[in-house]
Amino acid sequence: MLNSVELIGRVGSDPEYRFMPNGNPVVNLTMATTRRWKDKSSAERVEKTEWHRVVIFGKLAEITRDYVKRGRLIRIAGRIKTRKWQKDGVDHYSTEIIADDMLMLGSRAEAQGKADGVSPEPVANQSPAPSKLDDFDDEPF
Repeated sequence: MLNSVELIGRVGSDPEYRFMPNGNPVVNLTMATTRRWKDKSSAERVEKTEWHRVVIFGKLAEITRDYVKRGRLIRIAGRIKTRKWQKDGVDHYSTEIIADDMLMLGSRAEAQGKADGVSPEPVANQSPAPSKLDDFDDEPF
C-alpha cells in the first residue's frame, strides 16, 4: 500500500513555528493548489483552488521557518494523515500533509517578496518552477 502526496502551490500565510513537548521543532502552514481547465460545454476557463494543511518537523521545520513566507511557491512531498477528535460529543476530523521533503521554487526575487523581479537567479538548491503545469483540457469529473 502507498500513502504518498506531492503538491506544488503557494503558501497561504507565514509558517507557524513552535516546539513539541519533547523539544522538537514543528512548522504548520497552509498551502493553496489551483487546478485550471477549459469547460468543454461552455469553452470557459474554470479554476478550482484547494487548501491544504501542512506539518513539517525537525531540521526541515527550521529551514521552512527561515526561508518560506506567505505567497512563496513550494513543492511538498509527504503523506496524508487524518486526525479525529471529539468536542461536545461530536466527532471532528482534520486532514493534513505530513511533509518529508520541501523544495522552494521560483526566483530569488520572489523569495524576497520583490514584485519587480530584479534578481532572477534561483535560490541555492532549487529547481526552476514547471512552466506549463496547469494547461490541461480535462474536466474535473
